[in-house]
Amino acid sequence: MAKKTRIKAKLKKGIVTVKAMANHAMLSYQEAEKAKKEVNFITSMMAKVNGKIVYEVSTSQFLSKNPYVKFAFKGAAKGDKVEFTWTDLKGNTRTDTGKIK
Repeated sequence: MAKKTRIKAKLKKGIVTVKAMANHAMLSYQEAEKAKKEVNFITSMMAKVNGKIVYEVSTSQFLSKNPYVKFAFKGAAKGDKVEFTWTDLKGNTRTDTGKIK
C-alpha cells in the first residue's frame, strides 16, 4: 500500500494554508503502456476539518507522480485536524490526518 500523505497545515491571520503531497505513482495511459503496467492515477482529493469539507477536487492522469496540492481556507483553529483523502482509478482510497499548527 502507498506511503502516508504528507500534510502541513499552518494558521496565520485566520487563514489556514495546507500543503499536502500524496504518495502515488500516477500512471497515465501512455506511461502504463510503456512500462507494461496497469493504468492507475488519483481521480479525486478531498480535505475535511471538523467534518466540514474545505477542499474537494476531481483530478486526471495529467498530475505528476506524488502530486502536491496547496490550498487555503478560513474557519479552523490551531490543534484542529485536517483529514485528507484521495481515491484512485482502481478504487483504492487513502486517508491521512495532519494537525493545524
